[in-house]
Amino acid sequence: MSKKGAVHSIQSLGTVDGPGIRFVVFLRGCNLRCGCCHNPDTWDMLGGTEYSAEEIVQKAIRYKEYFGSQGGITLSGGEPLLQAEFAKEVFALAKKNGINTCLDTSGSVLNNKVKELLRFTDRVLLDIKYTTDEDYKKYAGCSLSAPLEFLDYLEKQKIPTTIRQVIIPTLNDSEENIKALKSIIQKHKNVDSAELLPFKKICQVKYDNMGIEFPFAHIPEPTHDLMEKLKTML
Repeated sequence: MSKKGAVHSIQSLGTVDGPGIRFVVFLRGCNLRCGCCHNPDTWDMLGGTEYSAEEIVQKAIRYKEYFGSQGGITLSGGEPLLQAEFAKEVFALAKKNGINTCLDTSGSVLNNKVKELLRFTDRVLLDIKYTTDEDYKKYAGCSLSAPLEFLDYLEKQKIPTTIRQVIIPTLNDSEENIKALKSIIQKHKNVDSAELLPFKKICQVKYDNMGIEFPFAHIPEPTHDLMEKLKTML
């Protein structure tokens, strides 16, 4: 009996969640509480729609002609590692159907179920949110050692990895942070690309609708010039 997954939403032709055109499945449930979180509505495992792996992959197959050589299926969230068994079933079935698999994750969980999932993962988009343990614990809710251990494992398994970081003015927009991030990237041969993404506040409405406070409401969005400067540094 295959597991059902708790799905928040599906984006059929995504262009920002991995290489090429992708079928993006946002899973429910998250173990972190990042101050900059865009999807507070995915934190809770309850609600959403239940799908089997077969149902997800059958939907993805409809868009296969658009994927080209680069595209495929991406599991995002929430945190897909919290539903690792379901995610593994989706990816295993996708691979059987010749569909490329990509995992968008915080890398905060590494257990045997996650290792099984990674056997069927073609690429990982890994969030390295901050480069100090203090900031990680304060603004994300886990230790910096968690994603670094995850990244070490990805390198051992030779899984191509894209490092991503959301740039949040006053917290990680310094030269020191970018240098530290660059150092992490250079130490891992499996990291073949990196993306700096601007912190955005369009999610404020979700927090308002849920009646909870947006922790980073007071922080300004980064300017275009700042983003370009940091990207050049990286």
